[in-house]
Amino acid sequence: MLGITDDHVAAIGSDGYMDSPLLTPREKATVLWAEHVTRNTAKVRDDVAEEVQRHFTDAEFVELTFVISYFNMRNRYHDSLKLPNDEAEIVEDVGRLRPDPAKLKAFLQEVLDNWPDAFPEPNE
Repeated sequence: MLGITDDHVAAIGSDGYMDSPLLTPREKATVLWAEHVTRNTAKVRDDVAEEVQRHFTDAEFVELTFVISYFNMRNRYHDSLKLPNDEAEIVEDVGRLRPDPAKLKAFLQEVLDNWPDAFPEPNE
């Protein structure tokens, strides 16, 4: 598994992960944020968001939240349709990804070039 031991997996999956000597403060913050995003309590826990943000840049915090949300969506989709879990294969594929920097830059530039000047106000 991408550089973590079975002991790390056990620590992350335990209720006592915040006290685990195996995890760095940044790793603990990651698991804490994943837990709150997954349980949909992140929106009401400013204290948790502030603690997690102490360990990440703004861009990293947004990316972390995206990745957590993506895998939550993916898991719910697969669970709802009773699709087989192909996690090991996906992890291997992700490890082999080598995006073309020029293509990625062009994509991001297109996103920026088409970024709206304002966003609509949400209905409350």
